[in-house]
Amino acid sequence: MSPAAASPEDRIRSYEDFARVHAYLLAASGIPPSLYQRLYRKLADEVFDGGEAFSVEPCEGGMQRRLVLGAERTLAMESDVFLVDHAWSFRLRCALKQLREVPGLAERMAALMCVDLDRRAELEEADEQENGKGGSLENALEVVEKERTRIQEKGSDFAAWLELEELGIDDDMLIALDLSSMFPNMVALNLWGNKLQDPERIMKGIGECRRLKALWLNENPALKEGVDKVILDGLPELEIYNSHFTRKAEEWALGFCGGIVGADNPCSLAESIPLENIVTLDLSDRCIHKLPEVFSPSKLSSLSNFNIRGNPLDQMPGDDLLKLFSGFTQLQELEVDIPGPLGNSAISILECLRNLSLLNGINVSSIMESGKHIVDSALKPRLPEWSPEESLAERVIGSMWLYLMTYRLADEEKIDETPVWYVMDELGSAMRHSDNANFRIAPFLFMPDGKLASAVSYTILWPIHDVHTGEECTRDFLFGIGEDKQRSARLTAWFHTPENYFIQEFREYKEQLQSSSICPLRKETLATKSVCPSDGRAVRVFTDIPQVEEFLTRPEFILTSDPKEADIIWISMQVDSELKNALGLTDQQYTNQFPFEACLVMKHHLAETIHKAWGSPEWLQPTYNLETHLSQLIGDYCVRKRDAMDNLWIMKPWNMARTIDTTVTGDLSAIIRLMETGPKICQKYIESPALFQGRKFDLRYIVLVRSICPLEIFLSDVFWVRLANNQYTLEKTSFFEYETHFTVMNYIGRMNHMNTPEFVKEFEKEHQVKWLEIHERIRDMIRCVFESATAVHPEMQNPFSRAMYGVDVMLDDKFSPKILEHMVIV
Repeated sequence: MSPAAASPEDRIRSYEDFARVHAYLLAASGIPPSLYQRLYRKLADEVFDGGEAFSVEPCEGGMQRRLVLGAERTLAMESDVFLVDHAWSFRLRCALKQLREVPGLAERMAALMCVDLDRRAELEEADEQENGKGGSLENALEVVEKERTRIQEKGSDFAAWLELEELGIDDDMLIALDLSSMFPNMVALNLWGNKLQDPERIMKGIGECRRLKALWLNENPALKEGVDKVILDGLPELEIYNSHFTRKAEEWALGFCGGIVGADNPCSLAESIPLENIVTLDLSDRCIHKLPEVFSPSKLSSLSNFNIRGNPLDQMPGDDLLKLFSGFTQLQELEVDIPGPLGNSAISILECLRNLSLLNGINVSSIMESGKHIVDSALKPRLPEWSPEESLAERVIGSMWLYLMTYRLADEEKIDETPVWYVMDELGSAMRHSDNANFRIAPFLFMPDGKLASAVSYTILWPIHDVHTGEECTRDFLFGIGEDKQRSARLTAWFHTPENYFIQEFREYKEQLQSSSICPLRKETLATKSVCPSDGRAVRVFTDIPQVEEFLTRPEFILTSDPKEADIIWISMQVDSELKNALGLTDQQYTNQFPFEACLVMKHHLAETIHKAWGSPEWLQPTYNLETHLSQLIGDYCVRKRDAMDNLWIMKPWNMARTIDTTVTGDLSAIIRLMETGPKICQKYIESPALFQGRKFDLRYIVLVRSICPLEIFLSDVFWVRLANNQYTLEKTSFFEYETHFTVMNYIGRMNHMNTPEFVKEFEKEHQVKWLEIHERIRDMIRCVFESATAVHPEMQNPFSRAMYGVDVMLDDKFSPKILEHMVIV
């Protein structure tokens, strides 16, 4: 029975049951208690009324959508709550399979993520051709005739401004329009989005328009044929070409960007352009290398708001730019790239430009108080990219990290090891980011029967500020995450953040690693005291490990069920002070673990230990702890992308085994978003590994440690060979194939192991190598790893500790060993 049909008493009881069962979820979501009852009614009755309150609009040229509050409506803060359905939920390894196999899923996701635009355009073009509505000379002539009539009314000397965008104009049609003779005083021509292909024929159509100041040929096929030089040489007065400033840019270009010049006021060459009236000037993304000579405090005496983002300005020293800008005494608001042409620090810019009140939209006083060096509030969004050859499923995989959300399921017994990723429906996915969001969202599991088995997942949406008609509805993609958790760097998942800053962070980090090395020269080690009693009696062993109980059969050892009587404690639990007190253990009993061995057995600690000891050895792939070094990883990624180097990475949780929540990706947005499912390291993927019969493999070595200081370790000559099941490939779609890129098949897929002698024989034969030489390199690397612990964490040493560790090794295609992940306690 729905709440609406129930009696008042039943409704109260049902709501009380809901509040009790979902108490933790309600509190964790942050939903205001005043909305609990309203939320319950909508959940129970499945009320999706967001469509009545909001509308979805295209933006960014159709590459994104945004959510807008509907007409004649105001939402007060915390006045209502809305249900957002989940259009797609999945475990990451199943994503591509679902897109390929679930009917209609790829099509819906592609439309939602705006990666089907070319296919939609093809359909629209086919419809237009079928209906006879394609581009035609008649449509263009109609626009031309309107402009000619306007010129006649204004006078023959009046400058023409012609808008001919997206009219299907081809080369022949442009020539037929005869624009040169019809508009001798034309100063601006917009041919954006037509079908022009031949630069020479374009110039035949417009080459006599000698007074042309602005020309837009954006999104014409001709741009792929090197048209720029032909146009710029043939039209020497151009100041704006394809939205960029040319070397000729002066007063007219500044007047256009300042709103003084436009279609209603074209301003020919003979007219004076009142630059002193410009208060706001937006020169962002104009490809300006050097500011025009006319850009000066004397000419732009009223300039108060100036945007110079997205320009290299590399022909003017930063100090000269700062000196120039300081002369604009009325300048209050400045938008500029940081790092950028004015320097790498917001603080240093503000120290030179003391009249500013806002820098990149942020109050100057708050910047100075917080000491922030990087200030950027107008980042360009990352838009989906794809090639026409990609299937819809492949396009969705490449774009989904701009839209995904995640949660983990949990019951009273355990939390799911593998997270659930999901995409909100079209309404929820249209919500864009804002640092000053007016809405908040939270995932919510509604359990109608009070049990997890009946749970239905939704996202809850509610206003946190008053919102009025026509306002964009936004959310904070990183709600609750501040700079202490690398907020600015994490925004790179959705926005184009300043690459120069991250590259500089990476370079400094790399220099730091290269100068770091505290490992001492190797010394002869002394023999460690034997655990065997001097009186010759058998050693008593207490264990909770079935394999030890089964296979420890030598007469020198006997098992005991009383830990207090044991000489050796060999257990799976951590032997800490709490356990010692509980079992009555003493410090003179031998244990199967060393103190502080986390520096070896946890992935992020192992990488940190090696970095401190050896800097950046070749046997450790570049490795970043994303909780502390995300900026440096982004810088490394950007350098590799710039230099066309391989850029494939593997994400590994700090403390998970069996490749749980481990992902291979070359997508920077994916790398950053995967941080949301728990702390991770990001390690450069070995893209060219040594293969065995075309498949990846790794080697598990067993190391016995008798002492840390001095170091005394023993390496077994017998190792485990673990093979992938599928042939190795770097096809993008293969990254979702566990049996291609991973070798641990104990838990997923069929096991594929080989014994040591057989593998060595076959490997030597396949690659024409001597395994003993490879083994020596592996042996040296493993010793270096343990020397790292000796040098960095000498506090590990305990004369009553012994331990066995599993060390995973992979070979690259030069047969050089690489340490994988972390040590495994055996």
